[in-house]
Amino acid sequence: MTVDQLCRRLALPVRRMLIAPLCVAALNTPSNEASAKVFLRVLHDALFSGTGSVDLLLPRQPLNALLPAPALAWLQAQGARLELGHQVLSLLPASSGWSLDGQPHDAVILACSAVEASRLAAVVAPAWSAMAAALRYEPIVTVYLHCPGTRLPSPIMALAEADDAPAQFIFDHGALGAAPGRFACVVSGARPWVEAGLQATADAVLSQVCQAFAPGTWPHTPTVLRVVAEKRATFRCTPLLARPAAIVATRLFAAGDYVDGPYPATLEGAVRAAEHAVELLATNSAATAKV
Repeated sequence: MTVDQLCRRLALPVRRMLIAPLCVAALNTPSNEASAKVFLRVLHDALFSGTGSVDLLLPRQPLNALLPAPALAWLQAQGARLELGHQVLSLLPASSGWSLDGQPHDAVILACSAVEASRLAAVVAPAWSAMAAALRYEPIVTVYLHCPGTRLPSPIMALAEADDAPAQFIFDHGALGAAPGRFACVVSGARPWVEAGLQATADAVLSQVCQAFAPGTWPHTPTVLRVVAEKRATFRCTPLLARPAAIVATRLFAAGDYVDGPYPATLEGAVRAAEHAVELLATNSAATAKV
C-alpha cells in the first residue's frame, strides 16, 4: 500500500504537516505514491535502533571530503590503480572473468548509476539490465536565495507545502557554518515543478519564503542566486517496486542505492549496497579458491 493508504485514519493535519513532508524528504516520492513498507522501515531504523539513531548529523565539509576523497586515499595507500575520468564502454565475458574495454578482470562491481549499469550489463545480463532500465525517477530542485543580514530562527526549518508553494525545507547556510545570507530551499518530489519550468519554480519558492516567516525576518526581498534541478535524483520508491539484485552474473555484482534492499535512494542505502557487494565478492573469491 501507499503511505497515504497506511495513514488514512490519522487526522488530516497530522498527515499534511507531519507524514507528507517526512515521507517526501525520506523517499523523495509523494505520500500518495510512496511505499508504506519502505517508509515504515525508515521510521523503524531511525526511531528504534538504539542510542544515536535519531541524531541529526550535518556535514561541515563537502560530501566529497567526507566519503569519496578518504576512500580514494585509502585505495591508493593499498596500492590500487585508479583510472579517474575513464568511462568504461564495454563489459564482456572473458576466460579469466570479465573484460572491461579489452582489459581482463577476475570480478567486477558496477558501482555506478542504474542507467550506466543497465547499459554495461545489457549484453551479459539482459533481464537484470531491463529491470534496472525500468526504474522511474523523481527529481529534486534546490532554489538558492541570497539575503545578507538575515538569520533564520533555526538552521533547518520546515515549510508548509501547497499547490503554489513547492519547497518543504529551507536551510540557512550561514547558521550551518557556510556562506552567511545564503539559503537553500529544497523541493523534493519535484516532478510537477520541473514540468512547470525552473523559472516558475524559483518564483513560487521566493513568494513562499517571503510569506512563510514573520514580518522583519527578511530585511529586504531575497534574490534568487541559482536553481539546480537533479532530474534523476532518486528512483521513485513506489509499492511493490521491482529492484535489480546485487548479483548480476557470476562474479559480476552491483552496488548502488537502487539495488534491491530495505531503504529508498539514500547514501545509507548506497553504502550498505556497496558493503554487501564486497561481501559477495569476497565469498565468491573464497569459494573459487577452495575449488
